[in-house]
Amino acid sequence: MAGQRKAGALLGYVNVVAKNLVNLMYVPLLLHYVGQGDYGVFQMTNSVVFTLTLLSAGFSGAYVRFYMQEVAHGTRDGLHRLNGMFLLVYAAAALLCFIGGMALTFNVEALFSGGLMPHELILTRKLMVIMILNITAQFISSPFNSYITAKEHFVYQQTRQLLTTLAQPALAVALVLLGWGAVGVALAMLSITIILLAMNVAYAIRRLGMRFRFTGLQWSMFKAVAVFSFWIFLNQIFDLVNNNVPNFLLGAMASSTVVTTFSIAMQIRNIFMAMSTTMSSVFVPMINRIVAEHDDNKILTQLMTRVGRYQMILFWAIYGGFILLGQYFVRLWAGERNADAYWLAVIMVLPVMIPLTQNTGIEIQRAKNRHKARSLIYILTSVIDIVLAVFLIPTMGYWATAIGYIVSVILGTGLFMNWYYQKRIGLDMPYFWKHQLPTIAMAVAVTAVCLLGTMILPVDSIPAFLLWGVIYVVLYTAGTLHISLTREERQHIFDTIRKKQADK
Repeated sequence: MAGQRKAGALLGYVNVVAKNLVNLMYVPLLLHYVGQGDYGVFQMTNSVVFTLTLLSAGFSGAYVRFYMQEVAHGTRDGLHRLNGMFLLVYAAAALLCFIGGMALTFNVEALFSGGLMPHELILTRKLMVIMILNITAQFISSPFNSYITAKEHFVYQQTRQLLTTLAQPALAVALVLLGWGAVGVALAMLSITIILLAMNVAYAIRRLGMRFRFTGLQWSMFKAVAVFSFWIFLNQIFDLVNNNVPNFLLGAMASSTVVTTFSIAMQIRNIFMAMSTTMSSVFVPMINRIVAEHDDNKILTQLMTRVGRYQMILFWAIYGGFILLGQYFVRLWAGERNADAYWLAVIMVLPVMIPLTQNTGIEIQRAKNRHKARSLIYILTSVIDIVLAVFLIPTMGYWATAIGYIVSVILGTGLFMNWYYQKRIGLDMPYFWKHQLPTIAMAVAVTAVCLLGTMILPVDSIPAFLLWGVIYVVLYTAGTLHISLTREERQHIFDTIRKKQADK
């Protein structure tokens, strides 16, 4: 399973890189062939339908924990009943999604006639039907995907995701070129989802032996799962609020150009989010197994620290590089009008370093069924975020939403969660931070040296951009090898390199 985790994490990063590269080419193509108006209708419809995913109510985050509990303390028959219960829950969620989606479809005119033209209303209805079927299929696929995660078959999952990343845009572009327009993009999404559903069902049942039992289901088990999932569900709601309300407030209280600049900064922030969660996600089954079998906080602290150190190395590799090269890149990519997106991203991403290097702690909380406090504190910090934004937007524009976000992250995921890990979960947080500080100090020193160098040779052209990129990578890699990694990790890397050279 260690090999599955390593390969899964590596493939996960390949996925993140591939997805961002594909988007750089995919979005301009769609804008060109679909048109600004129809593409806007597509994105609006997708955002509306996406809210229906909340009907899953956090159950996807619950399966692995209850699976490991059943493996450690239950029976094979109980595991089959757990599978049956989750399949029934997701079937019910899929049905509710379909009914709710159809209700939205029948009321398209009432909802959007104030802002859309008659032909756009027709397009919205078509897109909505296809996207509702897509979400419904995703719900049905969820219990099978969760079972594959619990079995730690990450190579299959990430390979499948990589194929999706490449196949869906390719099919969408083909359908658009054939004249299907935005409907073709939606049909591409639905087609790939149905193929993935079939693959997940076949893999889980045939390869991994997933079985179901629908008799003798226990109400107490469902109640425990529902209570556990509710707090994950609440967290999902406030994640949705935090990611969408700032844009809404800026649009209502400032201007669309302000929204655009802030949205670009948020896109950059989301890259850091994806890079971090990719690594921690492959440890979810392992964490739940440790808690289910012996709940050893020393082992959990060491695991969180080791994963956090790798995440810290990766975080600063990208963040330091962005500080150095991001200003030129943003101006080149998004235009001079959105140059402030660089500074917005710089100040919003730095405090996110804390949760992004501690997100294995989220899974430890869930495995221990102690994640209620996190959801409650997120409610409070979300309110603080929104209140600060409302008061400051009239005078500060997008800086207001950035300030609100930074304050909420520092108070919630920074100060409170580190106190909670130490005092309530039982993790050794001084030990955690002691092992992160060398990487932080090294990264700050490398970034500072490179920034001083740019005073002599500014990053104002593509050759200078590439040159400083190479210099930064060389210095950061050297610093990581000598400061961040342990002697055993360095030796393992050197032995691997020597072995590959010998094989050649």
